Amino acid sequence: MNFSEQDLQYVTSVEEILWGVLLVAVTLVIHGFGMVSTLRASGALKARFQHPPSFSRGMAIIILATGLMIMVHLLEVVVWAGFFVWKGAMPNQSLAFYFALMDYTTLGSNFNLPPQWRLLEGMIGIAGMMSFAWSTGILLTLAQTFQDEQLDILKRRRANRTGVASAAHAREPDHPVPPA
Repeated sequence: MNFSEQDLQYVTSVEEILWGVLLVAVTLVIHGFGMVSTLRASGALKARFQHPPSFSRGMAIIILATGLMIMVHLLEVVVWAGFFVWKGAMPNQSLAFYFALMDYTTLGSNFNLPPQWRLLEGMIGIAGMMSFAWSTGILLTLAQTFQDEQLDILKRRRANRTGVASAAHAREPDHPVPPA
């Protein structure tokens, strides 16, 4: 493995750590507000449009919630990208957004931050993993509620079918009466 002279001179700075911790904290605050807003919006839509519950309405609520979550994640990436441009770590907002999105999703990119900010490449990945885990928890909660409602609908349909069959069977005598 070959290291450049610049790589060998890199030393993690307290400034870099503090900015990283602050950016992770800002990311989580934005995410917290975003997830609470997503749950509120989902709950309001469910209360307004989900009576009686249906598959298509339930899926629409999950899809809308997923869209809101994506918007929250993109807002968080914008914050990181803005920091990179502000500190001169990236030449423009477009490249900074691309870089931040790739590192936030832990995919990585062909670009790197300048040595004095290199620790932030890992810290943005940490922020992304925490945020995605949180979003996954919210999405699982919504999906579980949806699935429970769908299973309840199926059980009621089966009970109604079985109840109709049982009622028809109850009317039939167990022993036919011979003709007189």
